Amino acid sequence: MNSVPGQPLTHTTCIRGADMVIAWDETAGGHSYLPHADIAFRGNEIIFLGKGYAGHVEVEIDGGGYLVLPGMVDIHSHPSLEPSYRGIREEHGVRDMYMTGLYERCMAYGVTPSSQLTSAEVAYCEMLLSGVTTIVDLSTPYEGWLDLAERSGLRVVMGPGFASSRWNVSDPHHLDFAWDEEGGFKGLKHALEMIDGLEGVAGGRLTGIVYPAQIDTCTEPLLREAFAAAQDRKLPLTTHVSQSVMEFREMQRRTGVTPVQWAAKLGILAPGTILGHAIFIDQHSWVQWWTRDDLDLIADTGTSVAHCPTPFARYGHMMEHVGGYIRHGVNIGIGTDTVPHNFIEEMRWALVLGRISARDIDAVSSGEIFTAATTGGAKALLREDIGRLTVGAKADIVLADLGNRWMQPARDPLRSLIFHAADRAIRHVYVDGRHVVKDGEVMTLDHQRALSTLARDQRQMEEMVPQLDPRGRASLEITPLSLPYSREA
Repeated sequence: MNSVPGQPLTHTTCIRGADMVIAWDETAGGHSYLPHADIAFRGNEIIFLGKGYAGHVEVEIDGGGYLVLPGMVDIHSHPSLEPSYRGIREEHGVRDMYMTGLYERCMAYGVTPSSQLTSAEVAYCEMLLSGVTTIVDLSTPYEGWLDLAERSGLRVVMGPGFASSRWNVSDPHHLDFAWDEEGGFKGLKHALEMIDGLEGVAGGRLTGIVYPAQIDTCTEPLLREAFAAAQDRKLPLTTHVSQSVMEFREMQRRTGVTPVQWAAKLGILAPGTILGHAIFIDQHSWVQWWTRDDLDLIADTGTSVAHCPTPFARYGHMMEHVGGYIRHGVNIGIGTDTVPHNFIEEMRWALVLGRISARDIDAVSSGEIFTAATTGGAKALLREDIGRLTVGAKADIVLADLGNRWMQPARDPLRSLIFHAADRAIRHVYVDGRHVVKDGEVMTLDHQRALSTLARDQRQMEEMVPQLDPRGRASLEITPLSLPYSREA
């Protein structure tokens, strides 16, 4: 059964006799295994979860051989940008900037609206194929974005970005800022107009998040006004905070306090506020700061953290450590801040790096990371109807094949999925009751066409690098290939 995203569904579907369901246990306040169960949904809402559904059914699916789990919630992604960097950013970093390549890359590699559209289509497909049903899409607005989000079938939380300044890198060790305070407020106005226009679009699948881009690129008045606008609309707000040592040093120089402490002083820490990354907090070994207040400020205000371990691991960075944040009472969600947008692989990185940084196998568990990937993300977005399988929740449902060779033996299917199979086991995905991934293929978008177009767009992007890079370098000088060409080539 395929339906057009945006049109209301009224029929009842039952996944009958699933081998294993990861169900929400309201009494325990967490996920649990429920074997040999039925799950029924009418339209976009789950109406039954348990043994032996006896109600009327229009569509019946044999759940034998499947692990049924809730659609996952990706609370931090840049789909319109990151796929363009495949083969470019994996080993790109600047030692004089504490290993991060963020600032140099943003200066040297520009994207066009058409390449943004192609990049986002690729990323949306990757997310769907790895079991994501809700994404926070943080992008510079571009033509076709709204149409793509609606067409994808995903539940998209759209974050049109704005800021008071942009980064300027004149040499390998210095970060400067080109300020345009009026432009920042114009950006906020345009973002709110776009967000306000989402009401009722695609049956409510498309919503908004207020997104002042970074704490170091936004003025105090802009951050305060953005937060007030989010509160007034009962919307979440997100911004990058403590994402690099360079940012930490810059904010300490400007304000005398850490980035998290500055956010607290501005009054923007609250339930519904999501800090992008929050890695380099006051207790991180790389910053050698004297306070130990940041985690308390995040936890006590109900603020959430979007944890995206992969891009930072490539620089040699780690959150120290995610299990410690969780024990401290911080609500953690998971994001995909780079390619691939493979959400299950991101969960694996979070688990492994959380144990390495803590030097403790018990520092964080598979169950805790799965919670972060589902209800943790939902909580960050101020929602209780996604990220869980329970009566009354949205019908955002993922079916993983227990017969997949990477899942077997499926003694503990969640561990098999996270540590072994990842996206290879994902066969079917329903979002808002619609079948958007069928037999491992995205039904709503053209993944292969988008990939072919992306290769062309990347070549054009690299051709422009000497004109954008402050030192006039070619792309291969900034990010050489992993191997040289043979002299016989």
